[in-house]
Amino acid sequence: MNETLRLNAYRWMTLTRTFDETMVAMWKQGRGIGGTFSERGHEAVSVGAGMALGPDDVVAPMHRDLGTYLLRGMTPERIFGNLLGRQMGVSGGRDANLHGLGDLDLNIIGFISHIPQAIPTALGAAMAFRYRDEPRVAMTFVGDGGSCSGAFHESLNMAALYNAPFVLIIENNQYAYSTPLSQEMKIADIAGRLPGYGLAATTVDGNDVEAVYAATTDAVERARSGGGPSVIEARTMRMLGHAIHDGAQYVPEALLAEWESRDPVRMFRTRLIKGGVPAEDLDALDQAAATEIAAAVRVAEAAPLPDPESVGEGVFA
Repeated sequence: MNETLRLNAYRWMTLTRTFDETMVAMWKQGRGIGGTFSERGHEAVSVGAGMALGPDDVVAPMHRDLGTYLLRGMTPERIFGNLLGRQMGVSGGRDANLHGLGDLDLNIIGFISHIPQAIPTALGAAMAFRYRDEPRVAMTFVGDGGSCSGAFHESLNMAALYNAPFVLIIENNQYAYSTPLSQEMKIADIAGRLPGYGLAATTVDGNDVEAVYAATTDAVERARSGGGPSVIEARTMRMLGHAIHDGAQYVPEALLAEWESRDPVRMFRTRLIKGGVPAEDLDALDQAAATEIAAAVRVAEAAPLPDPESVGEGVFA
């Protein structure tokens, strides 16, 4: 990354972290509706991967990919509005969660809660690009748990067979809800499974935004130029529980401490300062993020709930 890209990455990472911390605090205060999911620890993955896409590419993020939603143009106001069940939220108050964030005008396919069903969905978009000979790429994400499902393997076999312009990011965050990686699969290297399908696969440090960006940029360029699909395993850690209700007492404290010492936002900030970026410049980005998120919360909390008479609109089944 050049300096402009690095500062841009830091801006999106600190905006994502500030959103996340504000959201968690609100839900603990009882100001939220229903459940929600923290992405603390995943900022480098969601921002680094999302930054590698072009404006016409399509992405299907998951519930820990808030940075991708933000940098693709979904505003904090709309996301908080969705979380709070407001009419101005992305789903118009239909899905008070991070699930209801699809917006095809932004080339975002909404998160499908039944993981990993976003993989065949995003693959369908990639196949459409191939059929129409469009220089576009489809990307989605999956966790370590989802990589053990049938749809994961079936979709990747098809992607490789038909040379689809498709990129999959595996967010290996060590736990599928409360199940540790060692109880999910015999091997620790998920990417090691994939060359058998004829796929390009690599493993990167998921807490290093530059490493994620570089690997994803290579994969996107390969897909766009007709080189076929790629899979990137980004190794990171889910620093809080599966969702806001989950205290994650099953995670060893020593493991959390180990990963906390490699916090992606803090680690990138330190690298930027060592590279000559004034700390005051980064402080200004931190303050701008705090101001933007605080304003977004005010807008969302003041917004009206949907009209009950509209409950049947947009219902297809």
